[in-house]
Amino acid sequence: MSIRSKLLIFIPLLVLLMNLVTYFLFQSGTIVQDSYDLIMGRILKYKETTGASEDSLKAVYAYLLHPAEDSKAQAGQKLTYLSGLHSTLMDTGAAPPLTSSLIGYGNTIRTLLSLEQQTLAAAENGRSSDAFGHYLEAEKTVSFIRSEGQQLVEGELDHYRPVFRNIQAENARLYKLGVAVFALGTTLSLVVAVWISRSITVPVSALVRSAKSVSRGNLDPPLPAGGKDELAALSAAFTGMLAGLKESIEKDRDIAEKERLVKTLELQALQSQINPHFLYNTLNALSKLALLEEAEQTSDLIVSMSNFMRYNLQNLDRQVPLRNELEHVKEYIRLQQTRFRDRVSFQLDIDEKALNVRVPSLTIQPIIENAFIHGIGHMESGAVISLSIYGGPAVTKIVIHDNGIGMTENIRASLLNHTQVPAAEMPIQARSTGLGTRNVFRRLELVYGRKDLVQITSEPGKGTTVVLNIPEGRSGMSSVSADDSR
Repeated sequence: MSIRSKLLIFIPLLVLLMNLVTYFLFQSGTIVQDSYDLIMGRILKYKETTGASEDSLKAVYAYLLHPAEDSKAQAGQKLTYLSGLHSTLMDTGAAPPLTSSLIGYGNTIRTLLSLEQQTLAAAENGRSSDAFGHYLEAEKTVSFIRSEGQQLVEGELDHYRPVFRNIQAENARLYKLGVAVFALGTTLSLVVAVWISRSITVPVSALVRSAKSVSRGNLDPPLPAGGKDELAALSAAFTGMLAGLKESIEKDRDIAEKERLVKTLELQALQSQINPHFLYNTLNALSKLALLEEAEQTSDLIVSMSNFMRYNLQNLDRQVPLRNELEHVKEYIRLQQTRFRDRVSFQLDIDEKALNVRVPSLTIQPIIENAFIHGIGHMESGAVISLSIYGGPAVTKIVIHDNGIGMTENIRASLLNHTQVPAAEMPIQARSTGLGTRNVFRRLELVYGRKDLVQITSEPGKGTTVVLNIPEGRSGMSSVSADDSR
């Protein structure tokens, strides 16, 4: 899960949870408050009605003492106010056990209102004795109202005493629940914060350690475990960068190795070319002298030697057509047949269409030379060396086979892996004319950037077969045409 998804999911969920709990607490508190308001509202209505009855009686008495318009108006207002309280009280109602008491209380208030109105009317008509008679009855009625009101208050308190206790218990429960919710919310917030922060800081710290390890030269540092967030993508990009860096270093190392090998081979060639022009001129003079003395075979041998040396002393960092390589091999065969004569037979199977494929210079001749020196060199007769070239759409195959003494598995593996042959299996080395077989194989790997170009099949006493797979396309080496005789 991505960091953005974590933030957009878990934080709103946490806030929603806290809001739901808060709403639940608010609703519970509202229910408790409504019950409390209902009880207190009734009690206050009783008290207020009793007080309004006394106030209205006082206003009527004041009008009896001082009959005047203002006192009469004030008495009328008190009566109107009491009448309104009476209506409200009857609409509000009382606790179920007090319903009949409330009805009697309401009737008493109506009686008081009637007596007070009669008192005001008698006083207004000048009937003082009737007015005071009604007033005395009204005063007694107020006493009844006061007494009944107190009884209603006590009755309400008695009826709602269990409710009060429940309210107190509910308040205590809400308090505990609020504390628990606060603790739970705080804990969840801390857990989510720690989880999200660790999902960010742990991979970042691991990437920092990996970067420091890379800065110290370690290209295989430990990397954080895979995930699906943005930091996992960053780690994957970092891994890809390391892979690209290692690949670039390997390419640079191969290029440096190729340049070192080419320089080494060029140095070997330079060491062997002591005034080559003088040597070529001398060999040409010897060839002409042999012709003058009618020694044609000697002349041909000298010409082959001259061509062979000229090819060997050319630049080793060039590519040449297979046709040039084949001609060079033929020159070498002519020289070797002068030595081995009928002891060795050389066979060619050449696909003419493949001779335009370009290969590094001196690719085939060192392997043929190795077959002569280490393969059939000790055979008195029946030795066969064959060279086959097959063209293909993507790969050109060059196959060199001899029926010589073969080689052990350790020697075969050392040639392919460019390692030293164990001393106990090291064959007696004859002097070669230039490149070694290992250098040929290594140069092919460096030039084409692949390690599957060479195959060797051999067993002691059963001969050796070397297959070179030349891929389609040109390498980074420079090329020389088939007509270049420089």
